[in-house]
Amino acid sequence: MSGRPTGVDRVLRELAARAPTLGAGRLLCVDGPAGSGKTTLATAVAEASPGTTLVHLDDLLQGWDGLAGVGDHLDALLRPLADGRVGRHRRWDWHADAWAETVAVPPTPLLVVEGVGSGAPTCADLVTLLVWVEAPHDLRRRRGLERDGDDFAPHWDRWAAQEAAVLSRDSTRERAQVRVDGRDGSLLGWPDG
Repeated sequence: MSGRPTGVDRVLRELAARAPTLGAGRLLCVDGPAGSGKTTLATAVAEASPGTTLVHLDDLLQGWDGLAGVGDHLDALLRPLADGRVGRHRRWDWHADAWAETVAVPPTPLLVVEGVGSGAPTCADLVTLLVWVEAPHDLRRRRGLERDGDDFAPHWDRWAAQEAAVLSRDSTRERAQVRVDGRDGSLLGWPDG
């Protein structure tokens, strides 16, 4: 996606119209397969809403094989925030292939969590709005390899298999209230038509 995705203003209006679900704040989860445009959409929403905190789920994954456990890491971050306390998560250092520092996430009016698995059912009760971003396989692969280069290339197929299993198991696309076309950021589906 280039420029500001077309659905950003509509997502922000929908968030504002919904009651807080994460303590006094709201939680937007932007999920979908690798390279679909999740980061672009989530960043645009965060930039359009001052005071928003953006968490990239890649920081909570325990390496290339950590996707299956992401729901537990996400739950551990979000439950304290739901109680009005600071949430914390360990950051995965992809270059060192090890856990790094602990990151504190204070309560915020809007927390945007983006990444594969951000719509995990373990946290569904805390989600204000779940957005699914999709794009054709070849475009996603090209974006992923352009973004991460040689670091991602040997892991693409293994990652794609884990990702498909998690997204299918969690029925993420089906549970999303909003669907976005990752090619241009346009809306594919919206609550109440």
